Amino acid sequence: MGLAWWLVGLICFISIIGIPWGRACFVIGNFSFFPFGQEVVSRDELTKEMDIGTSPLGTIGNIVWFLLAGIWLAIGHIMSAVACFITIIGIPFALQHLKLAYMSLAPIGKTVVSKEEAAMARYSK
Repeated sequence: MGLAWWLVGLICFISIIGIPWGRACFVIGNFSFFPFGQEVVSRDELTKEMDIGTSPLGTIGNIVWFLLAGIWLAIGHIMSAVACFITIIGIPFALQHLKLAYMSLAPIGKTVVSKEEAAMARYSK
């Protein structure tokens, strides 16, 4: 699935308009390969300030993303999760695929950080 994210990222980089989605694809692709010990958080929750990805423009971007690629990547992660759930050893990987399926629906305005950073961002409010 990490390779699928990178492929979608390359396709997004073909047009200048797709660069924000392409950047998100590469971040999530890396997260696909190494998901343990990391978490997905909203950038405004992490930095305590709004940027273009967490603004209404980011919401519009997420809607476009959902319609063009998000649903397909989420389906791929769900199918991978079902395949991993078959064995006991695959259950942790299946749970990570479900986390990635959720993130693939609306990735703009989110980033991947360590669990410690995510906890600090949540409790420093």
